[in-house]
Parts: sequence; structure tokens; C-alpha cells
Amino acid sequence: MIILPVIVYNVLDEVIFDWYMRSYFFKEKDFERQWYIVDAKDLVLGRLASIIALRLKGKRKPYYTDSADCGDKIIVVNCDKICLTGKKMTDKKYYRHTSYPGAIKTSTPENILSGPNPTSLLRNAVKRMLSSGPLRNKIMKNLYLYVTPEHMHASQKPIPLDIASLNRKNSRL
Repeated sequence: MIILPVIVYNVLDEVIFDWYMRSYFFKEKDFERQWYIVDAKDLVLGRLASIIALRLKGKRKPYYTDSADCGDKIIVVNCDKICLTGKKMTDKKYYRHTSYPGAIKTSTPENILSGPNPTSLLRNAVKRMLSSGPLRNKIMKNLYLYVTPEHMHASQKPIPLDIASLNRKNSRL
């Protein structure tokens, strides 16, 4: 807490200084952002998405403010080699609607990963773990997904984040 002097006016318009504690909310210029890189090969989709969502939101930081984008920037490589537990790769269905009558479309994770945009599976999982609103779109701009192990953010010197070592259930080997 920061103790600040506050100017208070009384009935006769005389200036009185009052000292009391005020809460300080961090601004976006005060945040220090880290760059992390994650190799998604053989990692479980839901567990990976929840860890990424926490890092993107910035909840691990002491200056976390829920009304500001205070999270880190995360690079995920090998997004097409992600795993799902059990038979979800073939049995789970994702639904989307084209806004035309009778035009509901279904797809499986297997079809999405072999399709033209395999990063959409992880992107949608992370997006759905964040609270909805205008801040979610701003937070999602800090997530960079790549299908190959190469990325174009080497100059930022990202810190490797080993998610498989956090919990033995995080990876399928």
C-alpha cells in the first residue's frame, strides 16, 4: 500500500490535507513481459491450454490486475503433434454453425490437425479458457502458434518452458 496525501476541502473551502492509504493499480506500462517458448509435441491438449491461459492472463505475477493485460508472451511450436487422452482424437466432436438453416458442421480433432489450420485446435482451447470480453482478444494476441519447430521470435530470446516436467500427466509418451 502507498500512503498518499489527499486534498480535502471543508465547508468553508479551506484546504485540509488528509493522509490515508490508497490502493494502487498497475498500469500496462508498469508490467514486465517475459517471452516463453513451449514445445507442444506429445503434450495433452487441455493441460497445455490451461497452463498457457494462466501465463497469458498473468495470474502468477504479484502485480496481477484483472482489468489489464499483464500476462507474458508465449510461443508454441509443433502444434500439430499435440495429443488427447483416451479415444478423444477420433470420438470427440467439435461443432460450428455457418448461420444458415441446417448448416451445423462437425469435425474431430484428427480432422482439424490434418486440415489446413492445425493450430486452431490449441488456439480455441486456450481462448475458451479465458474469460470472454474485449480483454480476451487483446490477451490472445500474445499467443504465437507454429506448426513447425522454427519460429521468427529468436531475437526476443524466449525462455524454454518445460510443461512435461511440471506434472507427469501433462505428456503422453
